Amino acid sequence: MLDAGTIRTVVGIIGNVISLGLFLSPIPTFWRIIKLKTVADFKPDPYVATLLNCAMWVFYGMPFVHPDSTLVITINGAGFVIEFIYITIFIIYSPGSKRQKIFIALVAEVIFFVIVVFVVLFCFHTTKGRSLIVGIICIVFNILMYASPLTIMKRVIKTKSVKYMPFYLSLASFLNGVVWVVYSLLKFDINILIPNGLGAISGVVQLILYATFYKTTRWDDDDDDNEIKSRSEVQMSNV
Repeated sequence: MLDAGTIRTVVGIIGNVISLGLFLSPIPTFWRIIKLKTVADFKPDPYVATLLNCAMWVFYGMPFVHPDSTLVITINGAGFVIEFIYITIFIIYSPGSKRQKIFIALVAEVIFFVIVVFVVLFCFHTTKGRSLIVGIICIVFNILMYASPLTIMKRVIKTKSVKYMPFYLSLASFLNGVVWVVYSLLKFDINILIPNGLGAISGVVQLILYATFYKTTRWDDDDDDNEIKSRSEVQMSNV
């Protein structure tokens, strides 16, 4: 009979697979950028924000911060690399002014991350204290990242159209939240539970909106709202 630790590992692996799918979901956007050799109206903000978010979760999962969190490190380490590649593509195909803003944002993130690491390691000497501080920061970042789906949901209600809220992405976001909630409950971790609980709720709301406004969606509308498309494609992992 499987023990709780083994079940937690299996659930975490499933969560890694789903989360990886979410990290890879913007690939069509970047293929389009590479093909056209321009970022057009696509925004780098979600990717820059997610880069820092992944870095913080990797730090959270370190044995000297929160032991027994290897699967948190693996998926967020992969996410960090993926987001870095996305940002690199943005830098290559962005005009000078936008490129400069990306560099400034990255420098600010590096400074912030270094400060957090220094304060946590030198001011807190137990894994409990370190987990608490880094966990709170990670929770705040995850909550702030929900601004993107909220924007899309608001547009869906306003336009009665789910054209820019892909069903499979919404479903994956919901499943991702549920899997990581289960993972956090098997060995109670409130810092993983809170953001992913919110993520699961957000996914449910998106699915309800999709079911509600599917029939009123004008699929042949040629409204080329690149910013909304970009945001709808960026459904990041919550862990």
